[in-house]
Amino acid sequence: MAETTAHPQHATHDVTNQAPPLAPYDAAEDTALLEGLRREGAGWAEEGIRRLGARAGSAEAQEWAELANRYEPELRTHDRYGNRIDEVEFHPGWHHLMRAAVAEGLAGAPWADERPGAHVARSAGGLVWGHTEAGHGCPTSMTYAAVPTLRAQPELAKVYEPLLTGREYEPELRVPTEKRGLLAGMGMTEKQGGSDVRTNTTAATPTAEPGVYTLRGHKWFTSAPMCDVFLVLAQAPGGLSCFLVPRVLPDGTRNTFRIQRLKDKLGNRSNASSEPEFDGTVAWLVGPAGRGVKTIIEMVNCTRLDCVMMAAALMRKTLVEAGHHARHRGAFGARLVDQPLMRNVLADLALESEAATTLTLRLAGAADRAVRGDAGEQAFRRIATAVGKYWVTKRGPAFTAEALECLGGNGYVEESGMPRHYREAPLLSVWEGSGNVNALDVLRALGREPATAEALFAELALARGADARLDAAVARLKDRVAGSGQAGARRLVEEMALALQASLLVRHAPPAVADAFCATRLGGDWGHAFGTLPGAADVGSILTRALPGGN
Repeated sequence: MAETTAHPQHATHDVTNQAPPLAPYDAAEDTALLEGLRREGAGWAEEGIRRLGARAGSAEAQEWAELANRYEPELRTHDRYGNRIDEVEFHPGWHHLMRAAVAEGLAGAPWADERPGAHVARSAGGLVWGHTEAGHGCPTSMTYAAVPTLRAQPELAKVYEPLLTGREYEPELRVPTEKRGLLAGMGMTEKQGGSDVRTNTTAATPTAEPGVYTLRGHKWFTSAPMCDVFLVLAQAPGGLSCFLVPRVLPDGTRNTFRIQRLKDKLGNRSNASSEPEFDGTVAWLVGPAGRGVKTIIEMVNCTRLDCVMMAAALMRKTLVEAGHHARHRGAFGARLVDQPLMRNVLADLALESEAATTLTLRLAGAADRAVRGDAGEQAFRRIATAVGKYWVTKRGPAFTAEALECLGGNGYVEESGMPRHYREAPLLSVWEGSGNVNALDVLRALGREPATAEALFAELALARGADARLDAAVARLKDRVAGSGQAGARRLVEEMALALQASLLVRHAPPAVADAFCATRLGGDWGHAFGTLPGAADVGSILTRALPGGN
């Protein structure tokens, strides 16, 4: 036998000048978030938020997120014997993320928590747990949002609310009342109408049992088809109405819920969005017949808040990634984080991120006080949530693209995670009404509910006299509100959002942050891309506040 010679492996190069893995890190190391948590009445939750932040930034949770997106959900329409089952299989990483989110109260739990600030604590939890991945935030969001809508039918709420507010995740399809926790989905849109839900053609036929109907039709976007119950819209004899559709009926049989396909989406790929077909599907009426939109609108308001929250979480996550890379990467004789132009970019992103986080928590505070009967906060929430949904979610794609670019070619590689975040960003503007839908909703609120404009300007007045640029912006806004029509709706809502964010920062953020935001977003001392802060901006103070570990 010929003798073989082992050839030693010679490295052709050493790997240098690459950032180490970010995880483990603390996703709750966010000064603006913790300050807002305390300010909006949920300081009692800080210990839990800090614990959740450490868990979100752990190597284990980050791996769950990566695996849930690498191994996407798969539709199983039939079992091996040919029986129709209409089930979706998920990677275990998805179930780990869901179990943690539900246990931490990020689904329906706040509705069962009587402590002031419970809804703020949930939003803060979403801001830190959002550092994992966004897809599983869809079923938790809809479960949270379903509770106030279900209360329109007290006898149904009595049965389902204790389970929707539970902290147990049981993914198997079983009789809902035999489980310790439930998840809720939503089915509003149909292919011929989209956001124009009044054109829905799904038909609801009354049965002999009062309040019980059968549905026949096809929904275009129904997320999380493995949820236990769904709130859907359908045309009853009395007009468009809201219905509760369980996947499994009280007698243990499967309700007709034929999943035709899963959507092949740009992002949000860990989450299964589906097209279900109803054919004799049993449903229970929620709220008055013919008042479906009015009944389900509370669910929409809640999920719109979550769109703002998830966009803010995505901004913060990608800023942390960009700052981490810049701190460990060298170029042109210095660390990237010490290069003046990169510092300008990071500081500009930090301003946008803090403004989004601060607005999210203010909206969450309004929601918390509104459900406790504060009429002024109810009016503010009504208009400010639509304003925030329009603007913060619009800023997300540009923000994540700039953060990705901070990593250069490394950020364009899937292993970095940044492409996944970039693909995720546009969804939050599309989900629960596109930009036009939310802008028109603001106009509708101004025209039909004068208290909303009063509440918005009362909020802005709290910062009167603190910054001349803000005062001028508010004066312009008052003139624009008086004469704005549909064609100018986007411009109007943009100015509302910027004035609202600026007023919050002027009141609550350090002078370096508030001054730079007002100078650029309101005063016009800014370019057309991130990284164009004026020379007078205190970039060092902004970065010290924003980046984990300091400047």
